[in-house]
Amino acid sequence: MAKVLVVEDDPDVAGLIEHRLRAAGHEVTMESDGESGLATALATTPDLLILDWMMPRLSGLEVCVAVRANPQMDNTKILMLTAKAQESDIERALTAGANDYVSKPFSPRELAARVEALTS
Repeated sequence: MAKVLVVEDDPDVAGLIEHRLRAAGHEVTMESDGESGLATALATTPDLLILDWMMPRLSGLEVCVAVRANPQMDNTKILMLTAKAQESDIERALTAGANDYVSKPFSPRELAARVEALTS
């Protein structure tokens, strides 16, 4: 079981992710904007951070950069889950420190498999 923080501003997508990850036995915390997500990440040091890119207050990419700048978060894996699907976006996220990248729309089964790969 991994501690997973999901930062997603779309309630339907957030609910789907939360349901799937809890069913897989993970401890899931939800936030709906980048600023709250960053604060929760720094306070709880999750095993995995799932970030939407386009969110209010701070983007997922800004959260990714801030997490990677904090040495206490070195062991936290980051998965970007976003509608931004251009090759340049993927490259930017991976260069910023993301460990994996999934484009929306996404398969819940694929997401669960990627979560398992990152947290096992």
